[in-house]
Amino acid sequence: MKGRRPAAWHTGTVVELSPETPTARRIVVDVPTWPGNDAGSHLDIRLTAPDGYQAQRSYSIASAEEGTRVVLAVDELPDGEVSPFLVHELAVGDEVELHGPLGAFFVWRPPEPEDASPAPVQLIAGGSGVVPLYAMLSAHAAAGDPTEFRLLYSVRTPDDVFFRTELEALMGIDFMYTREIPDGWATPAGRITKAALQAATFAPDRAPRIYVCGPTAFVEVVADWLLELGHDTASIRTERFGG
Repeated sequence: MKGRRPAAWHTGTVVELSPETPTARRIVVDVPTWPGNDAGSHLDIRLTAPDGYQAQRSYSIASAEEGTRVVLAVDELPDGEVSPFLVHELAVGDEVELHGPLGAFFVWRPPEPEDASPAPVQLIAGGSGVVPLYAMLSAHAAAGDPTEFRLLYSVRTPDDVFFRTELEALMGIDFMYTREIPDGWATPAGRITKAALQAATFAPDRAPRIYVCGPTAFVEVVADWLLELGHDTASIRTERFGG
């Protein structure tokens, strides 16, 4: 995909809904006017109540295609205005308003043919922050791109893994569980540490391009550790959510 696509408001129809985790839902929307999007892009969803009240929130896009299907994976925030409706009430056949695609900094595109030796790509996710990184992994696989990719995914429990089936089919995925581990898992549950980060990511001398996405506290700690480990600040791209 080349060039930046202009953002605009679009109306789409929900065509598929499925549980993603105990608190999240996968949503597939057909958007006839969608121009496609780069891996890592996001969009805004606007909901309008019968009395005219509107609420709008941003969500990462889990797909990266030229077609009209847009895939989202929305985690419920119990006190939120938008996510509870999307997770529990949205139905197949409903129309939704989408504004996008948005974002140019936190995206991945296949390297140009003349780039004979592209830098490896390190993805680091916390919780639902894996959504845009999954789009990058999917785009990388679809492009047949030889660039080395790795994903370090920190998540609470095995049940909380987004895109589990798809991720388990890919190489270079490192899981870290913070609260509960799968049967037979060798590493105890616990928060990510600087040492664990170093062991599960490309070394600084490989000069990887690094994408970090997750809750604000997670992203800030990981970014600081990456700098302490010797990575170049210009190579680190972050996207965060929450307080």
